[in-house]
Amino acid sequence: MSQATIETQPRIDSLRVLLAGDWTLATLPQPIAGFELRLRELARADPGWDLLAITRLDSVGAILLWRSWGRRWPSSLAVSDSHRSLLARVEAIQPAPPVPAREPLAWLVVPGRLSLTAIDNLAGMLALVGQLVLDLLYLCTHPRDAPWREFSANLYKSGAQALPVTALIGFLIGIVLSYLSALQLKAFGADVFIVNLLGISIVRELGPVLVAVLVAGRSGSAMTAQIGVMRVTEEIDALATMGVSRSLRLILPKVAALAVAMPLLVIWCSAAGILGGMISAHLQMDLAYGFFLDTLPRVVPVANVWIGLGKGLTFGLLIGLIACHFGLRVKPNTESLSAQTTTSVVTSITVAILVDAVFAVVTRGLGIPL
Repeated sequence: MSQATIETQPRIDSLRVLLAGDWTLATLPQPIAGFELRLRELARADPGWDLLAITRLDSVGAILLWRSWGRRWPSSLAVSDSHRSLLARVEAIQPAPPVPAREPLAWLVVPGRLSLTAIDNLAGMLALVGQLVLDLLYLCTHPRDAPWREFSANLYKSGAQALPVTALIGFLIGIVLSYLSALQLKAFGADVFIVNLLGISIVRELGPVLVAVLVAGRSGSAMTAQIGVMRVTEEIDALATMGVSRSLRLILPKVAALAVAMPLLVIWCSAAGILGGMISAHLQMDLAYGFFLDTLPRVVPVANVWIGLGKGLTFGLLIGLIACHFGLRVKPNTESLSAQTTTSVVTSITVAILVDAVFAVVTRGLGIPL
């Protein structure tokens, strides 16, 4: 292979440019931008071009010449028939359309697109809820068709297998909260109020929210990925071909299992958090275990437990619906599967925090001792 070369031959009335060598991607001089700039400068003089000495010409070399000529044939050109046909194919390539000017109201496009996407997802969620209601009405008249095996399998995966991680996270959060609170309460001589602080914060707020985040990242993503893979492999279409309801066999057991498992996980996580806080309070403040257990029911009304259970039930229903909804929206490619799984987790966590804020406003006068 010989490198591409440019030779100029000045004449009395014109300039002649001789091109020789291999004009391919591997043999063009580097940097190519500087080589193209030299060709453009020569093309301004409208010389005669002699390409007969070019031994090899690929698409890169042809495009380079065509752009240097200003995307038009030069007035004087000597070239072989094979190379002329290649240049003609390059001529047929349409250039990229110019970027349109930015509209003055272009800033409304992004929020508008997000709003339309949110409305579309909300409509899909409502349709899914309606289908689940119809499935429940059907099961009321046909109880033998209830998917008990699917329900128990999802309850085991979403509930029983999540016990270790929820207990660990709750225990550690209880220790951290107790440790930080003790430093502030000691400064004011209010050591005994650590029971109030830990009880209200863990049972009412931290327990449900921590479980919601963990379940959304653990079980919600698994549900979205499972249904998405079934979409990619066309298993859901096969179920429809066999006359099996996808909502009755896939969606309803998952949503029901999360609705049952979440309140139980909330109680489990809250108990672990209180245990960790009690141990930390005993080690730091020498607070007796008996005093802690005796004071806790008196300073934390039972209404807080019901609020925590209500949050768990609501979070479970919402996470299950969101996970299944985005799983059904997966397109038959792996990129869509990963994107929808990520969107499912982010949406579940965001919705859980928003609903928790609504709970805080609605129940602000319940379970708080005066």
